[in-house]
Amino acid sequence: MRTRSLVLGVAVAAGIACTPFVGYADSVVDAWSGIASPPAPAVSPVKVDRAKTAFLVLDIEEATCNDKVRPRCVDSVPAIADFLAKARAAGMMVAHSNTGRGSPETILPQAKPAAGEPVVKASVDKFLGTELDAALKAKEVETVIVCGTAAHGAVLHTATAAAQRRYGLVLPVDCLSAEDLFTEKASVWVLLNGPATRQRIRLTTLSAITIE
Repeated sequence: MRTRSLVLGVAVAAGIACTPFVGYADSVVDAWSGIASPPAPAVSPVKVDRAKTAFLVLDIEEATCNDKVRPRCVDSVPAIADFLAKARAAGMMVAHSNTGRGSPETILPQAKPAAGEPVVKASVDKFLGTELDAALKAKEVETVIVCGTAAHGAVLHTATAAAQRRYGLVLPVDCLSAEDLFTEKASVWVLLNGPATRQRIRLTTLSAITIE
């Protein structure tokens, strides 16, 4: 009986080995060229409460925002600077960040922190290991406007971390930047559809934000 079972097992194994494997689907890389791009999302005007909103300006510094590395970041700086002035005039909280290699001194002149504005230093998640959450809570902030570079780095990960901490998100599409448009597009799509962010995000432009 034992010999018979062994022979049967070997036969079954041989049959399996001779059967071509058929996968349930192609990998994403196999299907890459045939994947359709989703339609462009809508952007809408947004009203924010100056007392409960913070403007986060992420990594607008010399090493990450220059014509050689990321010219689209340079192009976004004038709009960021204009909104900075608007936010400050309204009394809205403003906070800044640096990469691990940066400092307040390396932030571009148009986006330099004003006196009393917090500056945190971290990798892509600006909440991780910093006082950003404490600073926002101290001002009773409920919503953050997220701008900066890179779209797939500081913007994506800080916005996700903010949503996980129950902050509302405002994402102006004209002030997030990467090396190319595809990366910006992918980052916006992930934030609009990601499980942490999709219920908390509003997509807009800086000029369409009204501060009340």
